[in-house]
Amino acid sequence: MFLIVFFLLTTIYLLLPATIFAHCPLCVAGAGAGLSFSRILGVDDSITGVWIAAFLGAMSLWIAGSIKKTYIPAQSTVIYVAILATTLLSFYQFGLISEHNGLIGQTPKLTFGMLVGGVVFYLIDKLNTLIRLLKGRVLFPYQPIVFSLGAMLVLSLGIYFLINFYI
Repeated sequence: MFLIVFFLLTTIYLLLPATIFAHCPLCVAGAGAGLSFSRILGVDDSITGVWIAAFLGAMSLWIAGSIKKTYIPAQSTVIYVAILATTLLSFYQFGLISEHNGLIGQTPKLTFGMLVGGVVFYLIDKLNTLIRLLKGRVLFPYQPIVFSLGAMLVLSLGIYFLINFYI
């Protein structure tokens, strides 16, 4: 019963937002659904890890943006790291990360992808924020989305070439 009430209240909250969030719930849900098909399609775990990190980054920025008051210093960064770390730990706990899928630098591919993707997504978000602070506005429409998706795409292609031609 509690889960049904929680689900209904969450759905109502998401369908009737009072403000516009930087990362919309529909985009985050679409990214999560797309990741569900990555193993079916045979996408390498390191590339899947990059996109999982981007999904978790978007979700954490969305959550951090919805909290109106700052309770701790660097609150959005703490939320970002906490979500990434707890997800990674739960993947290990439930056996979703395996050395049988290959290693990159003695690190399982999924872990490698999540760590590299998480760092790049965080740095790109900080770069985007810095540009908006220095210029006082965005340089072009949808700048945060273009920066984030562009960085993840370039990183995915880089890892693809790393795996297929150098490892």
